[in-house]
Amino acid sequence: MATRTDTQSPAPHVADSHDLIRVHGARENNLKDVSIEIPKRRLTVFTGVSGSGKSSLVFNTIAAESQRLINETYSAFVQGFMPTLARPEVDVLEGLTTAIIVDQQRMGADPRSTVGTATDANAMLRILFSRLGKPHIGPPGAYAFNVPSVRASGAITVERGAKKTVKATYHRTGGMCPRCEGRGTVSDIDLTQLYDDGKSLNEGALTIPGYSMDGWYGRIFTGCGFFDPDKPIRKYTKKELHDLLHKEPTKIKVDGVNLTYEGLIPKIQKSMLSKDIDALQPHVRAFVDRAMTFTVCPECDGTRLTEAARSSKIERISIADACAMQISDLAAWVRGLDEPSVAPLLAKLLHSLDSFVEIGLGYLSLERPSGTLSGGEAQRVKMIRHLGSSLTDTTYVFDEPTIGLHPHDIQRMNELLLRLRDKGNTVLVVEHKPESIAIADHVVDLGPGAGRAGGTVCFEGTVEALRASGTITGRHFDDRAAPKETVRKPTGTLEIRGASTHNLRSVDVDVPLGVLCVVTGVAGSGKSSLIHGSIPGGAGVVSVDQTAIRGSRRSNPATYTGLLDPIRKAFAKANGVKPALFSANSEGACPTCNGAGVIYTDLGMMAGVASTCEDCEGRRFDASVLEYHLGGRDISEVLAMPVTEAEEFFGAGEAHTPAAQRVLGRLADVGLGYLTLGQPLTTLSGGERQRLKLATHMGEKGGVYVLDEPTAGLHLADVEQLLSLLDRLVDTGKSVIVIEHHQAVMAHADWIIDLGPGAGHDGGRIVFEGTPTDLVDARSTLTGEHLAAYVGT
Repeated sequence: MATRTDTQSPAPHVADSHDLIRVHGARENNLKDVSIEIPKRRLTVFTGVSGSGKSSLVFNTIAAESQRLINETYSAFVQGFMPTLARPEVDVLEGLTTAIIVDQQRMGADPRSTVGTATDANAMLRILFSRLGKPHIGPPGAYAFNVPSVRASGAITVERGAKKTVKATYHRTGGMCPRCEGRGTVSDIDLTQLYDDGKSLNEGALTIPGYSMDGWYGRIFTGCGFFDPDKPIRKYTKKELHDLLHKEPTKIKVDGVNLTYEGLIPKIQKSMLSKDIDALQPHVRAFVDRAMTFTVCPECDGTRLTEAARSSKIERISIADACAMQISDLAAWVRGLDEPSVAPLLAKLLHSLDSFVEIGLGYLSLERPSGTLSGGEAQRVKMIRHLGSSLTDTTYVFDEPTIGLHPHDIQRMNELLLRLRDKGNTVLVVEHKPESIAIADHVVDLGPGAGRAGGTVCFEGTVEALRASGTITGRHFDDRAAPKETVRKPTGTLEIRGASTHNLRSVDVDVPLGVLCVVTGVAGSGKSSLIHGSIPGGAGVVSVDQTAIRGSRRSNPATYTGLLDPIRKAFAKANGVKPALFSANSEGACPTCNGAGVIYTDLGMMAGVASTCEDCEGRRFDASVLEYHLGGRDISEVLAMPVTEAEEFFGAGEAHTPAAQRVLGRLADVGLGYLTLGQPLTTLSGGERQRLKLATHMGEKGGVYVLDEPTAGLHLADVEQLLSLLDRLVDTGKSVIVIEHHQAVMAHADWIIDLGPGAGHDGGRIVFEGTPTDLVDARSTLTGEHLAAYVGT
């Protein structure tokens, strides 16, 4: 019989001692020499008010340095094809592991990019149909709407090992619909927007901007001789109408001048339709919007696939049918397939589809264009590929993974984050929701304020210790908004009848006006479809959605909001010079850095470097411009001011500028008082960008404000300020409609419209209408149950 002897456990291996990520002296953006130690193989949540430095620490320092170090392991040749990353402003970074960033950047808006192509699901389906589809039409590429069919003839050498064969013809079968080229829609031009066929050209039949008969176009149309300019267009012969609309470029001579005549359609396609619509003048953009029509491709019926690809089926289901199914239904169909020859493929495909359902995206379909996904949906789609990954000891970095999630769905997201951690990974999460902070092993709270008032670590430790701490996050952690005792009475209603966009089931609802109305429901229940599909932005409606702000590193809050215009005019008037001098993108720019403030040096195969311009010392302006003052300050000093300081500066004295003060007041109202006027837009967080957009729209004359999750990226303390802003909007006679999941906003509402009961085809119906108190009392929906638990009744 064996006897047990107690022996002293061996000393820990030196390799096991690296269990911390150490950061010393981080100074990216507003960080003030931050030094922290983050435990590995644990879930660490970074929190703090919006703009406190969370993203600067997690993304711009830790994740950025990890990526840069990995890129440096590749050969110089390979690095030449990779993005160049500058080293973050930090003294020491130790213990880094490979970082996988799962952020909220929208997925590519290429028309051929879908949920299926962005994951491996579409590729696996194509293999499945190429093996089991009847009739068999070819390899997986024959089912791909991104692969065109190709035919070639001539001497083509095909090498297979030592054998060389010369083929007279070559054929590759692709699945791309030849009519729409895999886009599913075809564009056409609405001829009624080009001309009034009851008039002649000389009577002003053409309604295209710039095509008047008074200028060169009139001389060309009159002198070309292809048609009678005095005859009404509806009386043109087929040839005359073809010449007017489609004639290829033809040399003509008018009044002794050599000119080229070209049909209207190819002409406007080159001059207007082929250009970036955002770069066009407003009246031309409005014309393009009117004239261009997008219709479902008549040949493929929007499936993007050839007739052959649609004809091949497995158990009466084609690949087009499979991609159009809701993913939860597709998973059930795949589960029912029993074919031993492709059993491993079926198992892998099923795991991928089940991951969609598990992560709360079972309501999507694989054919859904990836560019139409919200930021939260895009982030969760990116998570799919990591859930089944065999990688361990990596660092996963998430940017508010609960954004766009109903409280019901947050629990599932928490379980996924914990599962990634339990595989032995380090999980870093930037988050504001108390439900997600509560599961953390370690919490880092940054602050105490935002912008210059932030950038320091206020707290490190456990969730229980955070609750007891005196930080802003700790104080607000257990805040609960209570339903209002008295709610506002509607001043009218906005009737929506028979709404059937996407998954809506002929919804009839009266949206009350003159109150704060919250539209809620689980992710995918049809909230955005109902509001954005039935209340389009336009006359009287100001719609602030989650689309990204367009802007370069030269753009800043002053240029984006139009604030810079009155400031430049005030400087010009005070100094008797022209306004263009006070623009860093125009005549006043420093000639050395062209007004950028920094000089970007591309070091070829190595990482590029941004160094402060030595001539202007980062001020962006020519030295002569800085000699002009307003109220004792030059233009660079004004752009370095925070919004609150600038509001005082332009509010009185020599610098009194009412137009600038109005814009600054709106920026302060939305909680952006800490931003400097000249801060590049590229450095703003997601929450800051959305509130900047809201501040800009607040200047518009609209009676109805439609906001899509305005709490995105907002700290618990910031939500209070947002609610007071929404109250002020309603009290000034505006109607505010908010699509929202945040329970504090729901509790504060005057009226709630709850959609559901589920997502996708399980949703699309109104499951509750009424006051928050009624919803809590009834507890008849998922939202009602969670809201009741939130308010503590």
